[in-house]
Amino acid sequence: MIILDKRKDVKGLIIKVLRDHPEGLMLSEIAKITDMNRFTVTKYIHELKGNGSVFQKEAAAAKMCYLRSNLNKKIRNRVVIGQLKRM
Repeated sequence: MIILDKRKDVKGLIIKVLRDHPEGLMLSEIAKITDMNRFTVTKYIHELKGNGSVFQKEAAAAKMCYLRSNLNKKIRNRVVIGQLKRM
């Protein structure tokens, strides 16, 4: 009998959702998309932040969540665009 690690599956689902939304999502939006409780999403986001997979930014009263690899791509794109504008 194979027992699946439910935590890994949930984390993978959250990462997939964030990968599909590079603009970032609020915790409540992640919960709605994944059909999970917001508190459950918060728990797993904290774990993903701890291992460096997710970045969280406060935007007024909300916390926006980004997949770190998407954020790095966005930053690199801004740098390249800025360099091209200076040419």
